[in-house]
Amino acid sequence: MMSTRARRALYVVLPLAALAVAFAFTYRGRAADGQGESHDAAHAADPHAGHDMSQMQAGDTDDVQTDPHAGHDMTPGGAVRLTPEMTRTLGVTVVAAEIAPVTRGIRAAGTVTYDETRLATVTSKYSGFIETLYVDFTGQAVQRGRPMFEIYAPELIAAQEELLGALRMRARMGDDAGDDVRVRAETLVDAARRRLLLWDVSRQQVDRIAASGAPQRTVVFHSPASGFVTEKFVENGQAVQAGMPLYRVANLESVWVEADIYEQDLRFVHVGAPATVEINAFPGEPGHGRVSYVYPEVRAETRTTRVRVELANPGARFRPGMYATVGIDVPVSERAVLVPRAAVMYSGTHAMVFVQESPGVYRAREVVTGSDAAGSTQILSGLEPGDLVVNDANFLLDSESRLTESMGAMFGMNH
Repeated sequence: MMSTRARRALYVVLPLAALAVAFAFTYRGRAADGQGESHDAAHAADPHAGHDMSQMQAGDTDDVQTDPHAGHDMTPGGAVRLTPEMTRTLGVTVVAAEIAPVTRGIRAAGTVTYDETRLATVTSKYSGFIETLYVDFTGQAVQRGRPMFEIYAPELIAAQEELLGALRMRARMGDDAGDDVRVRAETLVDAARRRLLLWDVSRQQVDRIAASGAPQRTVVFHSPASGFVTEKFVENGQAVQAGMPLYRVANLESVWVEADIYEQDLRFVHVGAPATVEINAFPGEPGHGRVSYVYPEVRAETRTTRVRVELANPGARFRPGMYATVGIDVPVSERAVLVPRAAVMYSGTHAMVFVQESPGVYRAREVVTGSDAAGSTQILSGLEPGDLVVNDANFLLDSESRLTESMGAMFGMNH
């Protein structure tokens, strides 16, 4: 079904097309019948012959109104003149170009990922056998300093024996021992204690070993970081080697949101720009962060570049893998000439608007556009603040302007 506005447009455009065809046949007949006749005879047969049609219609609107198909007028140079009735029929409205700040709004789809600066790999610095696992499944929450497993390691037992031997030697020294001997004994004790600490044995465990006077068969390993276990590579009773990864732990107090930005928007994005992130799982609860990094490559398949936004994550609600929408609003200009986006027409590489020169008279003007923002388009050149531009029915005015030019060309050929 055709809308009321579309039917009105057809009622206007179809009579205009019929009028153009009628003019063409009329002037073609006149050109054929007028061969061999003098200019005076032609003028006597047609009182309007020899006159400039554009000037006549621009100045004599009464003759146009007597034509039952008339509702428009033509002016030179691609302008269109409409009667008040036709203006209402087409729904032509105008707005003034205004000065306002313009902000580039960039929206991109993103994904929550781990903050790579908060990832930790738990490894053993010595070889041994896992006796007991306290963290025994993937996804388990761990706290820094909490036990993760107990390990039996011959190297640890030897280090404990070394510490206990240094302590016994220091205790056997009498009061008559020289200063050099005392210093040497203290050095041995400190070296044995430091060796255990470097192997991730806690100070409390070292103190208990020294107080007990006997080596412990197993030593408890404590978590070096807080977070969630994302990977687990060890089982009860398993033999492990020095440097072997046992767990991977991710701290989710903050996360990264990585989004794909089209290359034409990259010049507006910079490190430190504020960003709004809305996680799809929590609609209406936007988070606020900042762009922390712009990746250096453009993907050839999508013509996009990844940007990273750091986002605080209290309670670890935002989980890696969740989808998100990233919004980055970048100020472009404090004083820009703006018109409604619907006022601008694009034809190939050109953009134009219809400017109201006087009530009912509209002329197409080429403009250079800038950024789009909140339903408005920035005009870099071609308009001045306060110029009245057509906000609606541009396509009808454009059609009528082209019809005007075609009829003007036919009039010039016949003359």
